[in-house]
Amino acid sequence: MELEEKPKYGEPRKYDPTFKGPLQNRGCTDIVCCILFIVAILAYFAVGILAWSQGDPRKVIYPTDSRGQFCGHAGTPLEKKPYLFYFNIMKCASPMVLLEFQCPTTQMCVETCPDKFMTLVKAHYSQKDFDYYKNFCKEGVTNKMSAPEILKQGLCPAMLTPSVPFTRRCFPALGQKGGVITVGNFTHFEDGSGKRREAKDLVDGVKNATVVMEARQVVMKIFEDYTQSWYWILLGLVIAMLTSLLFIVLLRFLAGIMVWVMIALVILVIGYGIFHCYMEYAALKGEAGANVTLQELGFQTDFSVYLQIRQTWLAFMIILAIVDVIIILLLIFLRKRICIAIALIREASKAIGHVMSALFFPLFTFFLLAVVIAYWAVTAVFLSTSNQPVYKVFNESVCSHSRENCEPANYSTSPEKAECPDSQCLFAFYGGETAYHKYLIWLQFYNVFLFFWCANFVTALGQMTLAGAFASYYWAFVKPDDIPKCPLFSSLGRSLRYHTGTLAFGSFILSAIQIIRVLLEYLDHKLKGAHNKCTKFLLCCLKCCFWCLEKFIKFLNRNAYIMTAIYGKNFCSAARDAFFLLMRNMIRVAVLDKVTDFLLFLGKLLIVGLVGVFAFFFFSGRVKAFENTAPSLHYYWVPIITVAIGSYLIAHGFFSVYSMCVDTLFLCFCEDLERNDGSTARPYYMSPSLREILWKNQAEDSEGDQAKPQD
Repeated sequence: MELEEKPKYGEPRKYDPTFKGPLQNRGCTDIVCCILFIVAILAYFAVGILAWSQGDPRKVIYPTDSRGQFCGHAGTPLEKKPYLFYFNIMKCASPMVLLEFQCPTTQMCVETCPDKFMTLVKAHYSQKDFDYYKNFCKEGVTNKMSAPEILKQGLCPAMLTPSVPFTRRCFPALGQKGGVITVGNFTHFEDGSGKRREAKDLVDGVKNATVVMEARQVVMKIFEDYTQSWYWILLGLVIAMLTSLLFIVLLRFLAGIMVWVMIALVILVIGYGIFHCYMEYAALKGEAGANVTLQELGFQTDFSVYLQIRQTWLAFMIILAIVDVIIILLLIFLRKRICIAIALIREASKAIGHVMSALFFPLFTFFLLAVVIAYWAVTAVFLSTSNQPVYKVFNESVCSHSRENCEPANYSTSPEKAECPDSQCLFAFYGGETAYHKYLIWLQFYNVFLFFWCANFVTALGQMTLAGAFASYYWAFVKPDDIPKCPLFSSLGRSLRYHTGTLAFGSFILSAIQIIRVLLEYLDHKLKGAHNKCTKFLLCCLKCCFWCLEKFIKFLNRNAYIMTAIYGKNFCSAARDAFFLLMRNMIRVAVLDKVTDFLLFLGKLLIVGLVGVFAFFFFSGRVKAFENTAPSLHYYWVPIITVAIGSYLIAHGFFSVYSMCVDTLFLCFCEDLERNDGSTARPYYMSPSLREILWKNQAEDSEGDQAKPQD
């Protein structure tokens, strides 16, 4: 007797007269993962408390003088001295500046930057000039002390040059006159030692001193833009939320019309973008400097410069044109499937209509994600600023103790000072040698990993909650009478009470893959320019493989959460059942993943496009009606990009309800086909319209397969 061959993708579901939808009597799943997740969260709180007790965000905000004190910090003796002054800016030309981020010269906090040329020797002859000069000297300087004595003890700079504040630091006021570099409108100056120097000698020092500060300057300007425009950004996000909600409501009643209108508007919005880029490109024709290429321009901290060259707008125009053509070609290719997908969206709209609270559930998910992101960001800042000030020996002559650590409090009587009389113990950077400081990098790594894990957990909780609610709708034989009361909150309670371990298990797997991708990107960045072609190819392959693996795990997790929400199984069993069920219905899966998700993605693009265009005209001042209303900004693209990204996240949150509803209904439909046959004894739970939609699709695919020529 021959053994019966087992089905390749598992046994189909069998009829069960007692099955009435998501099981109420269920047990806890993946308990070990639940315990590990709780322990990891408690350890995460411990890391946060440790970081908050050791960190000091003032190190990021305020400049630090040679004694490690903060310039301009409220509540300190230096509160009224917000600017950092360099005794000899030309020493900042040392390569060590790039390594230690600190100039090998005395730095002190001052009320204002110097605005005139002056040397200590000349100022010493005039009490008025000397009183002005003392503002840029250390305490204890008097006119009774000789100039050589003051310079020997390092109490005053040898000279002052006209300076301007830049990121709260005093830098020489460099300019140009007739193509020659000037400082304070002078081409030459005395350096205080009797030598006459050219103004261009200051360039290298200023360049090295600002190379680390330019990024901070951009960040500070961006921060200022946020403080000036945050309420307008919030208004734009509220508009995006209302627009998304309006689209969802209209889809509930006018699914077919709204989808086609949505498709047309997406094409028109992108088309307008192409037209606008062309007009900007044409307007810059003949303008001075507009024909400079992006490669010649290089990296600029002022990003508005890029909008003043033609090649930028040409690149935007080409990108938008390619996107528009791709969307049109996809619509032509999927034109037959779109009608089926519209009907499927219409069916999902009915389910959402009976579980209206699901539309607002993304707000709860957003709130939890905001808490996770805020906790991660604050912990990261405190960890990065929890180092201690490190002081090093700086000297002008040859010294064996150069760059060694030192203590400023007793340096004047130290052996290092005795061996190197002209050396000084100055603040160099923030660091530390304790066990805590040695493991800071691992604490930052743990912070990043727990951020991924918690964020994925919150997302998974939202998916399982929605899946349980929509499954309750599908398996209600008489709708809406048999739908349980408060299906959304009941599903949320089941998910947290019984399946926290399952959610933690699935999100842990996804987080591990994501952290590997981050490490690969970091490794690629570190080895850029140093690895050979073989290493570059290997890294590229690894990044591609893990990208594909992440997408697959997300797909598997999503369907596993749906099966867990229905049957209460653990993660591995639910993932296996979901995968086999999808493989047994591969033809129908194509309709769901390729077309329905594509149409919902177009809806997201439309909302981002509409809100983004409005934000562009408002913040850029292109419309005269908004000129006096819009805030004055350094970079008007900062709020525009923020609103666009925020609009996409908001639209994604609302449309994810539709996407989750469609996925859940699809899996329930596939199970319904296997459990029941449509007879009086075993009736289908699906609505007649849904049955007609998906049966029609299966028939069309079967006819298409039969029409294919045989090899």
